[in-house]
Amino acid sequence: MSTHAKRERLLLADLLEAAGPDAPTLCEGWNTRDLAAHTVVRERRPDAAAGLLLAPLKNRLDRVQSEFAAKPYDELVRLIRTGPPRRSPYSLKQVDEAANTVEFYIHAEDVRRAQPQWTPRDLDPVFADALWTRVEKTARVLGRKSPVGLVLRRPDGQTAVAHRGTPVVTVTGDPGELVLFAFGRQEAARVELDGDKEAVARLHEAKLGI
Repeated sequence: MSTHAKRERLLLADLLEAAGPDAPTLCEGWNTRDLAAHTVVRERRPDAAAGLLLAPLKNRLDRVQSEFAAKPYDELVRLIRTGPPRRSPYSLKQVDEAANTVEFYIHAEDVRRAQPQWTPRDLDPVFADALWTRVEKTARVLGRKSPVGLVLRRPDGQTAVAHRGTPVVTVTGDPGELVLFAFGRQEAARVELDGDKEAVARLHEAKLGI
């Protein structure tokens, strides 16, 4: 049975292939080529990918990512579609599912929602629940830079407190939309925000996410 991560991986590869190397994305400063290079480096060059979390290694990451971005675009897409080498931790189903389900979902939407006339995907309930579980587990990390109190809420009433403080803004939406909002794609997420007008405006400008 295909995992959520595997399905999102293939969708991302298909979207990148269809968009071509120069299409815009929701990632500031990145086109589809840059996004493809980032995805490949993250899985295949852990020595450089550490720069995603460790500031002293960021220059190395930027250099390696630029080297990969210079490769033929169809090769980058192929590497994404076929997945990491067997020696990579990402080749393990459990690791792939834990580390890549949200990653690939977000980047697929980064490509989709940067295009004109996009429409929200109709996510199946099992996948939606999987995304919500990850939001619940990481809410405090994702919302740590929020300038206001932040509560994430599903339409069925389930909530996750992402940041304690006042005033409080409650963001309501389907799990996929909440994932995008909490990972810094506030403007692209189809959500409803309830709270003080000024607090809502500050939240839209905040640097949420990892």
